[in-house]
Amino acid sequence: MTDYRSKSWWLETLPETITPTPSLQGNQTADVTIIGGGYTGLSAGYHLKRLNPNLEVRLIESEVCGYGASGRNGGFSMTLFGLTKGITQFRFDDQKARAAHLYMEQAVDYLHEVITGNRIACDYERSGYLLVGTSPAQVKRIEHDFHIMERWGLGGVQRWGRSQLLAEFNTDKYQLGWFEPRCGILNPARLARGLKQLAEDQGVRIYEQSPVVRFGRDGSGGFVVETEQGRIQSDRLVLATNAYSVLFPELRRLQYPAFTHIVLSEPLSPRQYASIGWQGRMGIEDARDLIHYYRLTADHRIAMGGGDVSIGYRTDLSKDLNVKIFDHLEKHVVEVFPQLKGLRFTHRWGGPVSVTLDMAPVIGYLGEDKKAIFAMGCIGHGVSMTTLNGRTIAELITGQQTERTEMFFVGRKVIPWPPGLLTYGLVHAVRGFMKLEDALYYK
Repeated sequence: MTDYRSKSWWLETLPETITPTPSLQGNQTADVTIIGGGYTGLSAGYHLKRLNPNLEVRLIESEVCGYGASGRNGGFSMTLFGLTKGITQFRFDDQKARAAHLYMEQAVDYLHEVITGNRIACDYERSGYLLVGTSPAQVKRIEHDFHIMERWGLGGVQRWGRSQLLAEFNTDKYQLGWFEPRCGILNPARLARGLKQLAEDQGVRIYEQSPVVRFGRDGSGGFVVETEQGRIQSDRLVLATNAYSVLFPELRRLQYPAFTHIVLSEPLSPRQYASIGWQGRMGIEDARDLIHYYRLTADHRIAMGGGDVSIGYRTDLSKDLNVKIFDHLEKHVVEVFPQLKGLRFTHRWGGPVSVTLDMAPVIGYLGEDKKAIFAMGCIGHGVSMTTLNGRTIAELITGQQTERTEMFFVGRKVIPWPPGLLTYGLVHAVRGFMKLEDALYYK
């Protein structure tokens, strides 16, 4: 039996016991089958029933809802689409990159509505997001994105100079800040379990501890999804498996899982908290290639993540733990805030994020009839995006035409990763280049 609470501090501190719903048994039928019980799948199910209460919607989760990235991430609600705006602009074009940013602003605002409107108890704080430059090269990168926003004629972002940063934080690391007040932080596992409850309240039937062994066409235009003990036949299929898509041959080369890692400190004493500033409690990232992301919890712990990633071979999803990266993250807390020397760390965990070859998210189709929809590639920035993507997927299935369903990344062609060892080598080459660039310029 999997110890779900051991997968992250967020899961460990859920107020209720994690009791899996009954697994899928026997032969079932539905209008829509959803594979994956993270934010995307739960949101898709919830919105499908809201748009058409008569739909029979069933969701299959291999473990429990919130077991994957949805229960282990840093808990940032933010507007990042893939990586930087410059990368998105280079991959697509100026107009599409601008549309992507607006979609993400809508995603952040919509998640705020879902949480507050449904009173999801997930320690949500609309405290903002701060991107900091800690070296001349990082400052240059942030300045580039400021210029892009100015050219687009968009607001919503504040420039924080060194004096304002020193007034907010007792550290000399920060040279330039990009602050977005609309963003926020939350407990990701509580959000996942709250979305599960919303979906169930709308009438979505959820089967946990039901790993899918195969899926395919049923010969009549629909789909059959099989687990070890059951099967569901449905007209439409949603593959909300993100990094776990590597387990399915049909999706394997469309993305690759990279493992990010987090350490968590003991609660700061009032003296320690006062010594670092950070009274605004915004989530923070630096502007390296392999970013550090960090935030405060509701009980004043520091969660520090990133710094490097772990890579598994093919379907290896066992790279949650990396002592070298954990040690680096604990040291980095003290590098940013030297006054916290001696701070004790109580938890370490990790999990996979979905990385497409072009570093951009996608809502795509399997098959010309567009009856099977998948979503992936949030590159670790998916808390708000996946929730809105679930709404977009529901609109696509129910035939709604909205600004969301017309987004350029809906139905876009995904550049596949090369086969086998070539992907493994390429991923390590990209990681090696990013580490080298960070060491030379972005440290």
